Amino acid sequence: MKLQDAVSAIARWRLNSSLYSICVVVNYAERAIAAYVSHHSLTARSSVYWMNEVARIDARFSLYFLPIALLHVARKISRNGFNAESVNILATVLSREVEKYNSILSSCKNEQNASDTVKLLQKSAVEHLTTYRQIVARDFDSVATIVTTDFEALYAYKRGDYQRCLQLSTQNVHTLLNAVIITNVPLLPELIQLLDDDIASLTALTLIVNPKRGYCSRTINMFITQVTLSLYLMTQCQLKLHYSVTSLAQTLHYIKVAYRKHPRDLRMNQLTLKLAERKVRRTIVSIMF
Repeated sequence: MKLQDAVSAIARWRLNSSLYSICVVVNYAERAIAAYVSHHSLTARSSVYWMNEVARIDARFSLYFLPIALLHVARKISRNGFNAESVNILATVLSREVEKYNSILSSCKNEQNASDTVKLLQKSAVEHLTTYRQIVARDFDSVATIVTTDFEALYAYKRGDYQRCLQLSTQNVHTLLNAVIITNVPLLPELIQLLDDDIASLTALTLIVNPKRGYCSRTINMFITQVTLSLYLMTQCQLKLHYSVTSLAQTLHYIKVAYRKHPRDLRMNQLTLKLAERKVRRTIVSIMF
């Protein structure tokens, strides 16, 4: 019986070790896909290549590529307005489910208000990213703590629903703060468009400071953990909703705990936590004095 228990324990350990390794690879692949799409810019032709390649590697990556592509096109439209290239990319990316995304394609082909189309693309992308999170959380729940509402909270923040964002972010902080293994969120233009100018500026400055490495090499490592994103959103929402000093002090405690727990080499993560800490401290001082 002791031998059987030992063998069973080893078998469970090997299974969990394999799952852990796959989880790490999946997390890295998410950042790599986002970085290469952001850097090389999609075309209708390259979209076909990406869809085929990521599906061949892992079916989960197809679910991840689609929303990144939608956010990429949203970024293009925000910067350059409507053009044939954006429409062609969308038509290619959404070709396998044309009927489901007819409203998106119609909004682009009819060249209606660009900002409305961008909002539609962002909303659809967040819905897909949330579905992707749910699948990944289900697949790796035995080896990692993964919350599924981080992108939903991010979108609530983008549209100014700070109460909803705060509710989701607070729940996520409580779930993630003491977790051992946490997944990451890439900080690239495609996702930064859902955040704010402070994060955009912080990311840009970090890239400028280290110009020697290639853009893709640098941006693959431009990420924060889910708990850091949740703490930043929690901080911003509390400040915008004018929360009390007591609530802000509790958030400051959470930030300090997260800062101690994260490795020092996660540079962007540490900087984002420091930014959140500075915002809270400055507000507490202004309230008290």
